[in-house]
Amino acid sequence: MAGARAAAASSSPSSGSSSASSASTSSASPPQEPGLVELLEEFSRTQYRAKDCGSGAGNAKVERIEKRCLELFGRDYCYSVIPNVNGEICGHYPRYIVFLEYESSEKEKDTFESTVQVGRLQDLVNRSKMARCRGRFVCPVILYKGKHICRSATLAGWGELYGRTGYNYIFSGGSDDAWADSEDITEDDCTLRADNQLFDKVRGHDIKLLRYLSVKYICDLMVENKKVKFGLYVTSSEKVDKAQRYADFTLLSIPYPGCEFFKEYKDRDYTAEGLVFNWKQDYVDAPLSIPVTLTRSLNIDWSEYQSWDLVQQTQNYLKLLLYIVNSEDDSGLLVHCISGWDRTPLFISLLRLSLWADGLIHTSLKPAEILYLTVAYDWFLFGHMLVDRLSKGEEIFFFCFSFLKHITSEEFSALKSQRRKSLPARDTGFTVDDLCNMKSRDRGSTTSLSSDFSLITENSPGATGSFPYEPVDPSSTAVQSQAAWRKSHTSSPQTVPWNRPQQSDDRQPSYQGIVEAKFSSSSSSNHSDNFFRIGSSPLEVPKTRFTAPTERESRLEEVRSTFLATYSSTVGLKSVTPSPSGAIGGLLEQFARGVGLRVSSSTL
Repeated sequence: MAGARAAAASSSPSSGSSSASSASTSSASPPQEPGLVELLEEFSRTQYRAKDCGSGAGNAKVERIEKRCLELFGRDYCYSVIPNVNGEICGHYPRYIVFLEYESSEKEKDTFESTVQVGRLQDLVNRSKMARCRGRFVCPVILYKGKHICRSATLAGWGELYGRTGYNYIFSGGSDDAWADSEDITEDDCTLRADNQLFDKVRGHDIKLLRYLSVKYICDLMVENKKVKFGLYVTSSEKVDKAQRYADFTLLSIPYPGCEFFKEYKDRDYTAEGLVFNWKQDYVDAPLSIPVTLTRSLNIDWSEYQSWDLVQQTQNYLKLLLYIVNSEDDSGLLVHCISGWDRTPLFISLLRLSLWADGLIHTSLKPAEILYLTVAYDWFLFGHMLVDRLSKGEEIFFFCFSFLKHITSEEFSALKSQRRKSLPARDTGFTVDDLCNMKSRDRGSTTSLSSDFSLITENSPGATGSFPYEPVDPSSTAVQSQAAWRKSHTSSPQTVPWNRPQQSDDRQPSYQGIVEAKFSSSSSSNHSDNFFRIGSSPLEVPKTRFTAPTERESRLEEVRSTFLATYSSTVGLKSVTPSPSGAIGGLLEQFARGVGLRVSSSTL
């Protein structure tokens, strides 16, 4: 039976059957999250596995992390727990899978409420888990406007599917509870139809789960149609399902580089500006495909996606996801990559933090608390292999929180359209607010850097094929005024973009640019093009501002600063190996000093 409803911070993970009201939540936590250091230390020590969490000092830390996550969820939501104590559902999912039912604050208590029955949900989960790679089933992780934002792995291929069914059959005494109500495959079934029949059953349960969660949109981040290893297809995806089983869903193919690509991000001293993925590689065969109904309202030229650098690509994909979850319908969203533990938590975490910064979810959590929750739940408890990624230099986890400086503007705010609708019509001139907003917009963010100040020395190919949408005219009054501001105010030399029209007005140089010219290392040249860039380090301590930041910007910057300070004192300074230039070590030390940490040179 699924865990009973819970919303109290005092409830223990092991007492999932107990229930309480959110009104009984204990008093607010202190401004800083005391367990964040312990969380990052444990995260960088070992990968979380539900079945391995028994007794011992290390497991006591894990139990504290699990309990803290339940406390933080209980601040704003009534939730139920789906037990996965021994990893029987999924070995790389949390032992206590949280299902958010509805917001429990008095203000929102009667606004939205889930119609999902947790018992039925758990039954569908048990039946559908084999449909996806590594058993990482569709799992709801964010509740927003009554919609479930979900995560998972991609669809399992025939090799994994047959392997798992055979394993389950042998070790369950010749039966599998997941197929209790399934039709048996009789001897009269044609051998040629055996594959389709098994896929129909397994993926049929997956589709039932998606429909039960009211998921309509499926965003696939894979750069492949099917994952190939050792010459065999090991995974599939909805977009290439031969039987068109997922035709009733809105499928979006938004290819995004895998964790291997972030080795180059680290090799370039943690700089994403100007870092462009090499789309010419043989294994890359998934084109970008987005329905025209979702692109008309976004000021993005999607046909240029292969020329975007990592900053611009991540920004545009996040805008798309935010647009989907803020649509008028009540349909949910699924985001997945291959295994669902690298690219998937990146965008799930960015979605959670962006909506929180707008005051739309987790409304009672402070910056340090939302940081703890997303690191612990979205990354650690869902199996991100930080230890392995750090050993290989594939630092997608660090990129996620360093990237927050690029989404502070109102352009990423879910409140933007609501504000525009609520503004009364005016026939007079500008107000003080108008002038302040124009100044902020024209100046852009002083903490973000832009690929507009990058020169790609090898022209990446444009998107192949035709796209069912109209290109966006980049020539606008806002862009022209922004260019005029930069011309009259910047003190750094500028590099003119080559065949790269300016896409947004929030990406500005910092007041003090650090001019650098680097080439990607030969060991990773198969992933990206060479580049020049002008900008400042992502680890640089924020400079003094001349204008008051927005509430969104302040909240995100505090999350980012808290993360960098904690990361520098735990993971970063201990794992950095000296590079020939010594740049990243110096930047970490610079940041540590800037936030008041004592750093000894021996740790670098």
